[in-house]
Amino acid sequence: MTRPVRLLVLGVGCRGETYGRFALSRPDLAKVVGVAEPRPDRRTPYAQAHNLPANRVFDDWRQAADAARRERFADAVIIATQDAMHVEPALAFAQMGYAMLLEKPMAPTAAECRRIVEAVVREDICFAVAHVLRYTDYTQKVKSMLDSGLIGDLVGIEHLEPVGFYHFAHSFVRGNWRNEAKSSFVLLTKSCHDIDWLRYIMGRPMTRVSSFGALHHFCRANQPAGAAGRCLDCAVESTCPYSAKKIYLDRVRGGHTAWPVDIITSDCTETGVIEALRTGPYGRCVYACDNDVADYQAVNIEFAGGGTASFAVTAFTPMGGRKTRFFGTRGYLDSDSSLIRHYDFLTDQWNDVDTQASDASLLGAHGGGDWRLMEAFCEAVATGDRSTILSGPAETLESHLAVFAAERARRERAVVTIEV
Repeated sequence: MTRPVRLLVLGVGCRGETYGRFALSRPDLAKVVGVAEPRPDRRTPYAQAHNLPANRVFDDWRQAADAARRERFADAVIIATQDAMHVEPALAFAQMGYAMLLEKPMAPTAAECRRIVEAVVREDICFAVAHVLRYTDYTQKVKSMLDSGLIGDLVGIEHLEPVGFYHFAHSFVRGNWRNEAKSSFVLLTKSCHDIDWLRYIMGRPMTRVSSFGALHHFCRANQPAGAAGRCLDCAVESTCPYSAKKIYLDRVRGGHTAWPVDIITSDCTETGVIEALRTGPYGRCVYACDNDVADYQAVNIEFAGGGTASFAVTAFTPMGGRKTRFFGTRGYLDSDSSLIRHYDFLTDQWNDVDTQASDASLLGAHGGGDWRLMEAFCEAVATGDRSTILSGPAETLESHLAVFAAERARRERAVVTIEV
């Protein structure tokens, strides 16, 4: 294929926007040729940015599927709808034989994940799940160092996902992933990335898990005296680190209109943000929302052939990169998603390797992982060589099933065997 890969994008939230920006920045590799999005305030500017004709702009994925069934105007579909809306379009486009990039998590239940994988394997389509952490320069450097035997046999890993206090309040207390019935549990919606990453780094199947955690802080019992239902009306708002005025209004007053401001409203002016905080979900007191997902969870994982990993996801940190320690028989690595510090037991010497992308604006989010994923996916679609995809169906299903097993372990207070 000498022309760019033609992409049909379903869902124009943060992820759909990101993949669209990639196409605009790399017209040699990708071109968005259609979009389906129910919100006109997101659909219309997206269609304009990609110069889409009216007959390739849809307000529902089913309309897009009907059009794609009648005429094969795209080479691949990107499914970036809400998590609970992945299964139907994934099955429909797999049946039509379209290459597919599916946002993580694949689906809110293990049974639905299995259905998707069975479909893409049966139809033998080019398929990737957006586990972007696998694709970063940092990850590839860590993996090459470990696989080379630099620290001897890898015995264990400690891994922290510091979601960040205001990110957690935005996404998991006020936002789309706050409630299990409306989305899913936090280990799936936020941290299937991390469980998958640990599987990739360790390079061996996961066998057993245990887990502990709960919703500790963001509940009615912790609402301060005198607090109101909305931050704009609250007498004690200035003393609250989770204040919506602080998180959104102060940012837009300082000239910042990107995430998370552009998530709560398409009118990123002070007036638009105030209206969103007055009437929308993001202006609510964090102690008076309908959230129920855990704000801290710890997971222990056992791998086939030996080796373990411990993982924690928490709201109660500054927002920053993931932090990981690797314990080997001949050395040790300490890293922060960019800088890798290696200590050699034989020489008693430290050596630092900085993998920070030289141009973060070009490489996109997640330490360049978004861009690297898109490059790998488009290359696989264009050439038919799927080896560039690091997150194919079988291993992705395994890591998802490990997440479901960990959540079961948390609820049952048990050690659970992972059954693939």
